[in-house]
Amino acid sequence: MVKLQSMNSIIPTANNPTIAPTTPGTGVGASSLSASPTFSPLYQQIKALITQSLQSGEWKPGELIPSEMELASRFKVSQGTVRKAIDELSAENLVVRRQGKGTFVATHHEARSQFRFLRLAPDEGVPHYPENRIIEVKRMRAPAEVARLLDIKSGDSVVFIRRVQSFSGVPTILDDLWLPGAIFKGLTAERLNEYKGPMYGLFETEFGTHMIRASEQIRAVCADEAVATLLHVDVGMPLLNVERVSFTYGDKPVELRRGLYLTVNHHYRNELS
Repeated sequence: MVKLQSMNSIIPTANNPTIAPTTPGTGVGASSLSASPTFSPLYQQIKALITQSLQSGEWKPGELIPSEMELASRFKVSQGTVRKAIDELSAENLVVRRQGKGTFVATHHEARSQFRFLRLAPDEGVPHYPENRIIEVKRMRAPAEVARLLDIKSGDSVVFIRRVQSFSGVPTILDDLWLPGAIFKGLTAERLNEYKGPMYGLFETEFGTHMIRASEQIRAVCADEAVATLLHVDVGMPLLNVERVSFTYGDKPVELRRGLYLTVNHHYRNELS
């Protein structure tokens, strides 16, 4: 089994240290930093505060955030400190810089964000998003293992989704998803079929849940009879089994996904840095 940690940023939570009041000429939190060497660097504190604003919804996905100068004034730090904080947020795909326009909150409606989470790429041609066919959507009680991975109680409500994703009409991915029922109230097969964009875009727009990182485990398996029927392959066909837990702000798990990937004409793509 191969374990992959994608988008491997550690997202600040509300428990991060707040920035202390300033004293003239010292900048935000300088006196506290000297008294308490356990505090994180100043730019990390600014990054945590910006992340808290993203988490609270002060700036929505796709919106322009204040300029570096405005943020420096708000937090009473140098523009360079703010720039370093935003550099890290940009590297973690929480914000997107656009030349001459400013910095925007990342959104799943952007193509670059969609392909961050869709790791299957064609052996030939340009990557493109697959067509979805929803097989089943139902509310159920979370099995113990699902509850553990979603950090909820066993028996809590979850939404289960099964779908087949096809490329150029060829079934290629069989996905089983579990979502916390308390967050995804009102999610139905009809709504999923009506929505034409990426599923994560729907989660972001209608349920206020923005996926920011994921942890994956990958192993090789063989198709059983039920899977072979849905993917139009022979029983015993080699498949890639990808189990993913996706997280939103505060490192909160909000999706468990188990996908079976047919790799006859595709490969799993991951960029390491």
